[in-house]
Amino acid sequence: MRYFVGLGANLGDRLANLRAAVRALEAIGPVLARSRVYASAAVGGPPQPSYLNAAVLLECELLPHELLQRTQAIEAELGRDRATEVRWGPRPIDIDLLMGGARGELLVESETLHLPHLRIHERGFALVTLIDLDPTLLHPRLSRPLKSLVGATQAAGQSWAPTGDNV
Repeated sequence: MRYFVGLGANLGDRLANLRAAVRALEAIGPVLARSRVYASAAVGGPPQPSYLNAAVLLECELLPHELLQRTQAIEAELGRDRATEVRWGPRPIDIDLLMGGARGELLVESETLHLPHLRIHERGFALVTLIDLDPTLLHPRLSRPLKSLVGATQAAGQSWAPTGDNV
């Protein structure tokens, strides 16, 4: 199964945290593609430092909920404490399953996991990382190219910029 996995960090050595997350994901399965790294302001939540964001295309044999458990364990290993953090607040690492399937077509809806990610169409920083991985991706619920969704996030005031770094 292929998964489009989003990465974000706004505490500590943000780039090192993203790279450590990618290394941990590589222990689960091959990382087939990597996006550029983008700097962006936080969207929602309390005032906080800016984020670095990236995405990878991961191939593995895990079912979606199994991969979610593994990514949450990676987050904990890298210093994220879900028990004490503020919702949508700062964090050393955030690993999100954004889409699943060869073309992002997998649909999952449960209490703990939604594929595609529920707010992906509202998060420009996530959309641009996914477009880096595959510029032809469609949002499977909205039946629209991800490229067509980016403009609405910019109109809402979101901004991001590539940093020149990689993960």
